[in-house]
Amino acid sequence: MTVTADSKPVVLIVDDTPDVLSLISQLLQDTYRIKVANNGRTGLQLACATPAPDLVLLDVNMPDLDGLQVCRELKAHPSARLIPVIFLSGKAGLDDEEAGLALGAADYISKPVSPAILRARVATHIALKQRNEWLRDQAALLEHEVDQRTRELAAAQDATILAMSMLAETRDMDTGNHIRRTQ
Repeated sequence: MTVTADSKPVVLIVDDTPDVLSLISQLLQDTYRIKVANNGRTGLQLACATPAPDLVLLDVNMPDLDGLQVCRELKAHPSARLIPVIFLSGKAGLDDEEAGLALGAADYISKPVSPAILRARVATHIALKQRNEWLRDQAALLEHEVDQRTRELAAAQDATILAMSMLAETRDMDTGNHIRRTQ
């Protein structure tokens, strides 16, 4: 399978520091299509736009709309709630990490970022998202198949009851009519 630029997963990087945006973009650009936002509001707009990114790397400390607020709004938005969010933060405390994960973030990486760990976690969460999408598609397909089979079974049941009532009618009209009425 040939990988084209359009088939690469999209990673949205939201950070107010230009150097961080540049560094992370360079680390991931060979494998992913990169979109960047230098503030929370722009990041939120890009995440909720069509087509949606496959993953959001989100700084916690930003002026105006911080990363926690952006994550909260993403998880409340119907079209963006399933996008995995990885927090990138200089705050390395357990309370900060717990707060981010409690909002629905998939992961939390402390700055300074290790390139190998960043690449591995991004790859893992994108793969998980792709598998979850596949499972949702399969569940919808199976649900459709069950509905179709249920309709076929109901039609077969109706045909069986009709055939039984016709057979009973040939012997006794009252019994045949009773079977049709109770059908």
